[in-house]
This record gives sequence, C-alpha cells and structure tokens, in this order.
Amino acid sequence: MRRTKIQRSTRNVFTDIRAAHPERLLARAQVMERIAVILKERGLTQIQAARLLGLSQPKISALVNGKLSQFSLEHLFELINALDRSVEIVIRPKSRGSRTGHTTVSSAA
Repeated sequence: MRRTKIQRSTRNVFTDIRAAHPERLLARAQVMERIAVILKERGLTQIQAARLLGLSQPKISALVNGKLSQFSLEHLFELINALDRSVEIVIRPKSRGSRTGHTTVSSAA
C-alpha cells in the first residue's frame, strides 16, 4: 500500500502551487469573487452586467469564472467603483510575527 503524503495548506492556493506572485493572484481572485457576488445580488444577467460595466458579455463570463489573466487589479477596482462601491487601500507596518508584509482583501458588506 502506497502512503500518500499530505501537505498543510498555506491558506493561499497560489502559494501552494508555487505560482509567481501568489499574494497578487489571491488578491485579484478575491476582488473578482466580490464583483461576482455583487452582480448576483443585483440579479444581473451577464448581458446586463456587460452594459453596466462597459464590457462584452464574454468578458463578464471570464470575470465571474475567475479568469485572472484577463483583469488587472486596477481594472477590477474600476469595476468595483462602477458598481457603486468604494475601494480603500490601507498601508500599515507588517505585523510583529511576520517576516515580511502581506496583502489582504477584506469586504465591508
């Protein structure tokens, strides 16, 4: 019987798969997911969302399906603003226990 090695997650799948710039990727994924939630809460079809955001329907599909390579974080912030939400960026010293700083995305409802 082969033994399967189990590795504890870092809580960032992009770190776990050794992707380049994992915190950037996770931040984009989290912002995209928040946009998808807002669109769903508003009950918008992809065509309606495309009109509202000035994108094509295939771009909305890529957005809600997490196609990270098609959207910069800056573009995602513009889309958040177009959905009547504000983006606040807070820069603070790293926490005492951390070796380096990190990026966190949070949502205030």
